[in-house]
This record gives sequence, C-alpha cells and structure tokens, in this order.
Amino acid sequence: MPDQLPDQSKNHTRVKIFGKGIDLLFLALCLIALIGCQRQPENLEGATITETSISKAVGPSPSATLELVESSKPLITSTAEPTSGMATLKAAQISTVVPSPALPTATPDHPPASHFNVGTADRLASDCSPDYPCNDDVVGWESRMESPPGFVVTYFARLDGKPTAMTVGPNGNLYVAVVTGDIYTIDSTGHVDEFFEGLKVPTGLAFQPGSERLYVSSRLIDDYVAGEGQVAYIEDGQLTQVLSGLPCCYIGMHGPNGITFGPDGFGYVGVGGRADHGEILIPPNDGQQDELHPFEASILRFSPDGEEVEVFAKGFRNPYDHTWDIEGRLYATDNGRDGSVDEEAPPDELHEVIPGGEHGYPYYECPDCFGIPEGLEVIPPLHELIPHGAVTGITTYLHDAFPGYYNDLFLVLWSAFPGAQKVQRIGRDRSEISDFATGFAAPIDIVLGIEGNLYVVDFATGIIFQISYIGESSDNSS
Repeated sequence: MPDQLPDQSKNHTRVKIFGKGIDLLFLALCLIALIGCQRQPENLEGATITETSISKAVGPSPSATLELVESSKPLITSTAEPTSGMATLKAAQISTVVPSPALPTATPDHPPASHFNVGTADRLASDCSPDYPCNDDVVGWESRMESPPGFVVTYFARLDGKPTAMTVGPNGNLYVAVVTGDIYTIDSTGHVDEFFEGLKVPTGLAFQPGSERLYVSSRLIDDYVAGEGQVAYIEDGQLTQVLSGLPCCYIGMHGPNGITFGPDGFGYVGVGGRADHGEILIPPNDGQQDELHPFEASILRFSPDGEEVEVFAKGFRNPYDHTWDIEGRLYATDNGRDGSVDEEAPPDELHEVIPGGEHGYPYYECPDCFGIPEGLEVIPPLHELIPHGAVTGITTYLHDAFPGYYNDLFLVLWSAFPGAQKVQRIGRDRSEISDFATGFAAPIDIVLGIEGNLYVVDFATGIIFQISYIGESSDNSS
C-alpha cells in the first residue's frame, strides 16, 4: 500500500497516508533528525496534512527526547556485551593514518562525459497522492524519472519500511537497512529477504573487503542529549560489537552513520556533531559554547577488530556518508547548519576529506555561532550544495559500464525542498556538478552494483531504482 510521499510545492508539504502497524509520524521525525530541521513531511494515518516548511532560521529547540519505536522482533544475538561511555575508545596520532592509494588501477579509455543537467520531474497525481504515483505503480514511477540521453531509470524492487542505508555484498546482492532496525537483502531478480533484525536505527553499512563481515553503525542509546552509538559487524548470523561509546544522537540522527573501508584496510565511519553549531542544548547554560566530545563531528579511522581508533579528520556537522575514489581520496557529504533569523539559509556541503584537517564544525561565522579561533585554518568544502537539500548518500563510479563516467562521484539530495529529491554527478576533475537523475520522492542512498549499474534507495517509498546505460549518445561524451 502507498505510504509517505513528500509534496514538491515550495511553501508546504502534503502527505496522504496509507499503512498499518507503524507510527509513521515517528518515522518522519527520525529522518527530519538526519539533517536537523531539514524539510520532510510528517505522517498521519488515513489523513492528508499540511505542514509549514521547517525553517533553518529557527534553531533546534525540542521539548522532548526523541524515542525510538522498539521492534517487536527478538533482539539480536551478540558475542559482545554492549558497553557505554568512553572506555572502549582510544585516541592515536593523526600522522599515522594517511592511507595508501592501493585501489583498482583499471582506467577506461573513454574521455570524460560531458555534463547534462536533466529537467525536473513532473507531478503525477494518483489515488495515493496529488503529486506522486502509488508505491507499487511501476509504470507511473518509471514514467516520471528524468536522466541523461543514453540512460534509463527503472523500478528494480521495493521493501516495506523506511530505508536509511544500502551497500552491495560480495555476492552482488543489495543490503538495505531500515529505521526500525532490520536489514534486508535483495538479489538480482529484485527478490527481498530479511537478513538481520533487532538493531536500533542502523544508518551505515559496509562489507569488509575479502570477507562476508557486514559492518553496521547504529544506536545503543537514542537520547537527544546523552545518546550513544556503536559500530559492530554481522557474520554467520551473530553481531559482534567493535566500537561503543560513540557520541550520538542530536535530532535523532547525528551519530555514527556511513561506513567505508579505505585502501589501507581500515574502517572509516562518519560521526555527527552533538548540536547544531557546538552549543549546549539544555539549561541552565543552553546556547553557550560546549566542549566537544573527542570523536564528534569527525571521520574516525578504526582497525577492523576495533583495537585502534583515531580521528582521521574533524569539523563535519553530520557526515552522513563518504566514498573513496581511484586515487585514494576520501569525499564526505555534510548537512549544513541551521540558519539564523537574519541570514540566508546555509548550504549543504561536499568535502574532500583532508587527513588531520579541520573542515568547519563548530567554527562557523554566523550571528549565533562562536566564530573561528585565531590561527585555526578551516578547510572549505569542495562544493556548496543547495540549502536544505539534505545531502546523504554518495558513491564513486569505478566501473566501465557508463562510458566516460569512470571515477565520477554521484550523490543524492534527500529532502523535499525545491531543488532536491535527485541524484547529482561530480565529474572526475571535481570542478563541475550537474543534476543526473530526478523524479524521486526522498532518495537517501546510492551504490554501485557489481555489473556497473547505479542503485538508488528511496526513504519515502521503499523503492530501489536502477540507473542503467542503454546506448551511445552524442550528448554523453566529449
């Protein structure tokens, strides 16, 4: 049955809801949390509601702690008891963490593809929404998708639940995590099976290369101020904790999120900030500058067994995902801070992650911010993206199935604000960014399949879309 569908209008979001057994209002709030006051629709079962746009000009001031809906399914089986606090984390010297560019060396002969900005998808009224097809309407969704000449976007599969992250397994299957704590696997035919259950808001997935260990980031305590996150791995049906005590969970989703494995064989996980711009959130000192947790707002580097943990780079408000390119460079998406009432909304950002670098958080220049300390060098973003876009998933195209796209970056903008709900492409020289695919409702992650197709998973609908190259076109290469 149809579920949450965001409206594309500029001033408000309308939602028509059909669904059973899940508090969908809670789920919408969870993903609003992802970017801290980005615009996404709320839910009300069996009704259409109107919500005034959530403004970044109003800083976060929740009156209650966000609580997760507990799964009715059995808890996970773990070979390690979860622990709290800082005891399991160890700091190390940043000078030891520069990765070796030991990545695949194949370089296709095609020249770089030219950029082609696709158009905005048309609204398509249905029995489920004034703007969107029903979730199971394959023809309707495919007819609304826009992509460059030579490409096609197809409806590959769909699962129930609100997806948060996706990865590709060593068997070529897709693995998708959902807000309520389950992980599903999807084979080449689009068949969906449950793989694991009982986690608390998993938001990062990555297989350790050369193994069947699926690493996952999730929450241990989902508390607005005093939350705690973890990294663990799943192998042979068992969950083994690797890291605990990670800072979490500002607006519910600023905790440990995207995971990758670098060319050095170590794991990397992005951890969000505990506030919008480094402020204390609770009385009596709310609004004053807080002392940073050693591992918040950073990219952490960790050994696969968790015995070594260190800060690789700092200054990311909410680095939801990151990716490595063929030259061993790391790129991270970052959700922009809330805006003040007397300034324009700040942009979201894409960063090239510099080992040991300070990339911004919490050292912003704004009326409510605390400024940049004297002598501190803040690394600017590689690209500024649209305000409120809620940039989330990102991947590097390391395959030759798309001629001219090798080593390009692809990222998704998740929110329902105008100009989002799309896939963007950054060329291999990293200088130009263009709209690559539009028509989604709330795309939250993108991955490269083993056969060379791109896959996009949509939070609002549970649909997995496949982007394929189907023929040469004069518009595709220069």
